[in-house]
Amino acid sequence: MTKRVYNFYAGPATLPLAALKKAQEEFLNFSNTGMSILEISHRSKEYAKTHAEASNLVKELMHLPDDYKVMWLQGGASSQFYMVPLNLQDNGKPMEYVNTGTWSTKAIKEAKFYGDVKVVASSEDEKFSYIPKDIVFSDKSAFAHITGNNTIYGTEYHEWPKVSSDVPLVCDMSSHMMNKVIDPKKFGVIYAGAQKNIGPAGVTIVIVREDLLDRVPKDSPIMQKWKTHVDKDSLFNTGPVFPIYMCKLCLEYLKSIGGIPAMEKINRKKAKILYDVIDNSDGFYEGHAKTDSRSLMNVTFNLQTPELEEKCVKEALAKDLVGLKGHRSVGGMRASIYNAMPADGVQALIDFLKGFQQNNQ
Repeated sequence: MTKRVYNFYAGPATLPLAALKKAQEEFLNFSNTGMSILEISHRSKEYAKTHAEASNLVKELMHLPDDYKVMWLQGGASSQFYMVPLNLQDNGKPMEYVNTGTWSTKAIKEAKFYGDVKVVASSEDEKFSYIPKDIVFSDKSAFAHITGNNTIYGTEYHEWPKVSSDVPLVCDMSSHMMNKVIDPKKFGVIYAGAQKNIGPAGVTIVIVREDLLDRVPKDSPIMQKWKTHVDKDSLFNTGPVFPIYMCKLCLEYLKSIGGIPAMEKINRKKAKILYDVIDNSDGFYEGHAKTDSRSLMNVTFNLQTPELEEKCVKEALAKDLVGLKGHRSVGGMRASIYNAMPADGVQALIDFLKGFQQNNQ
């Protein structure tokens, strides 16, 4: 096998090596068909089995109740920024959002095409460095929307805001889906681009409580209705066959190590030891997110100057630690330590950061 580096990019992100090896083994001859998974019909019985297994793994790992439907859609999580308000609008009721960063800002902008939008809380006043406390959603809103983890700024919800039983809570879980145990019954809708924590780019998982599927106006475009895709088991059109197959392999790996509870323990340990390096650096490294809002997935931090950050990124790359430059909109540095990032990768980064501080103080 050729050399593998530790990939800290925010997405597309690192995938489990076991899943990649399995895909490599089957690539030219999937399920003894004599064809690659890239060539096989999405209507074939061989693919139908893979498709069902992928959906069932999502249901099993997340302990979804029977009335929650799983869809595999295209267009990225960004397409859900407009599909959520389109499908959940309710007799002119306002749509309520919490703004905790770039992606929630984009979601708010899209929702305004479909009606009245109210931002009930925001952390923009402190450069999105925290998750707002004591969030209050109205019991008269069509839905409440949050972005569960903020990839660019490195913040994450560790407690879910309360909503009325009549108001579905919608969560964009693109960068932290399955990183910890959640109660799915707290949500009406969960959606996530797969390319950070579940699989490769090209497919978006959308989970919707069944009673919400009939809200969509009847004159809406067919492809934009969740009900269209639920009724056809995400096979109304030719779906992203290969990304779904890869998600299945990644989910099988997650199940093999003990599922989400086991993954949560690993994730908390990885995040703690990396944040400890930042906290114990006497200010050489400065974390962006406030302590009680820190992400388990995206560790954001700064050095004393942009020049020193550039040097750090360059020297890390020479040590096979890639993708540590912060998002272009905020700068700094960012280590994305998603589910598939092995503990050895985090330890290698820690060893490098300690050595870099010693050599540059």
